[in-house]
Amino acid sequence: MAQKAEKGIPPAYLKLYEGGILHERVAKAGEILKSCCLCPRECGVDRSIDQKGYCRTGVQAVVSSYSPHFGEEDPLVGSRGSGTIFFAHCNLLCLFCQNYEISHLGEGREVTPEHLAKIMLSLQEIGCHNINFVSPSHVVAQILAALPIAIEGGLRIPLVYNTGGYDSVETLKILDGVFDIYMPDLKFMDGEVSHRFCQAKDYPGRAKQAIKEMHRQVGDLVVNQRHVAERGLLIRHLVLPGNLAGTREAMRFLAGEISLHTYVNIMAQYRPCGEAHNHPPLHRRITSAEHEEALAIAKEEGIHHLDQRTGLRILRFI
Repeated sequence: MAQKAEKGIPPAYLKLYEGGILHERVAKAGEILKSCCLCPRECGVDRSIDQKGYCRTGVQAVVSSYSPHFGEEDPLVGSRGSGTIFFAHCNLLCLFCQNYEISHLGEGREVTPEHLAKIMLSLQEIGCHNINFVSPSHVVAQILAALPIAIEGGLRIPLVYNTGGYDSVETLKILDGVFDIYMPDLKFMDGEVSHRFCQAKDYPGRAKQAIKEMHRQVGDLVVNQRHVAERGLLIRHLVLPGNLAGTREAMRFLAGEISLHTYVNIMAQYRPCGEAHNHPPLHRRITSAEHEEALAIAKEEGIHHLDQRTGLRILRFI
């Protein structure tokens, strides 16, 4: 079971802000943009002058939509939803992406740090339990630039780093004390598979290293008396046709090298999107038997803290 916080835990970023450290992190990330190596692609382009590398994002973040989201993991949703901000583009670009129009086609509009801060504050004002950044790996510098502005405007709810898992440990260290909740995917455990579907042969190793660093920073999931997450690690594992995701290896890694108490969402919603129809067996949905087998494997490997779906409601503002 997730640990319960007896009293509300203040968001970690407030301490960094009050100590002046947050501004140092903003400056450090901004410098990295000049020869970008924020993610494992390490393109080296100067994004500060709007050059664009693999993620096709320059100096400004591109927001596709933002909303109170009720389809996220139960500890994030609570009664008032997770304040989700969808960033366009991606540093991973899985060819079967469920948000292909956003990640590959870049649907959205550029936002300044001031605008991004206003979005964060508007989601807090609606009553969302947290600010949930979807696909943040390539816009870490832009998020950090907006955060002091949002804090000065009254931001006081936890931040969620909702990532595909293809993250640089060096960048994550810049975020130590900024994010209260990390929610990475653990997509593939075979480098040949990740190379075939997202041109990232090093994904398994990078994701493992990233998850270890995330857990070092925030530990196992902590929820408050309302069962809403305040701090900790959640893992998403999307079951793919033909066991392409390597579920047993993934669960064994989490149980043996992270924690037996790791909160995991074994996701059953895979459907063929993007270019998946041209890449069997991704051209089909998973079967109920494949999902049930994945759940059984998780328990066999010692992972019992599994997310339970209670419904899906999404309101989006563009």
